[in-house]
Amino acid sequence: MVLPGGKGGTWRADQVVLKPVEFLAETLWRSEVLAALPDSADFRIARPVRAVDGAWVIDGWEASRLIEGVPDVGRQDDVLRAGIAFHTAIASLPRPEFLDLRDDPWSIGDRVAWEELPVQACPPALDLLEPLVRARRPVDLASQVVHGDLPGNVLFADGSPPAIIDWSVYWRPASWAAAVAVVDALCWYGASPALAARWSHLPAWGQMLIRALIYRIVTHETAFGSPGWTPDQVAAYLPTINLAVVHADHGVDQAHPRSP
Repeated sequence: MVLPGGKGGTWRADQVVLKPVEFLAETLWRSEVLAALPDSADFRIARPVRAVDGAWVIDGWEASRLIEGVPDVGRQDDVLRAGIAFHTAIASLPRPEFLDLRDDPWSIGDRVAWEELPVQACPPALDLLEPLVRARRPVDLASQVVHGDLPGNVLFADGSPPAIIDWSVYWRPASWAAAVAVVDALCWYGASPALAARWSHLPAWGQMLIRALIYRIVTHETAFGSPGWTPDQVAAYLPTINLAVVHADHGVDQAHPRSP
């Protein structure tokens, strides 16, 4: 049976979930890491499943154990707590080499957000990006492997810790991954600005919100171009952009001290 969510290509066969491989190097790396990751009282993971010959991928498909739970985008504080626990558990992993080879809209959005690529966009996107780029400041935070798409990919089941699925791998500060989750919640899932305030203790929080918004906007622009911007989509970003710009310097001094 086809499972809901994702890109519509994920299937369930008894207690195994099958999905097409999108980028082989990432799938192989992620499978090795998740297979070796110790169990945690704070989160669950969908363990990868090998084929009978020991391979992680067969005919372009990867497999994992079915894990109980359903997403709940209204439980964003719980999503963030699960993400922080997961990032703590994987904090010592080295930077994956495949990140230099990945070339999709999400990777491009990420690189633009971190000034590794220039901003290039159509007028609707440029109007959204302009105040964010002006408010962007240098930060000096350690990067690590993170999950860059937590909302919708944390499952909840009564009596069990949250489950982390569909790991989108990035090499950025852990507080940036939290900011992406908060930005998504504010723009698309009806969260109030109080959510951003509750997590403002995270390092360089204002700048992480700025970069999270640039990442999402450029990703959308790269994937769909000018026809992909409807008035409703533009309007969905505006309140969160205003919030992020107001708080752009919150926490930045602690992350990147300025000269007196």
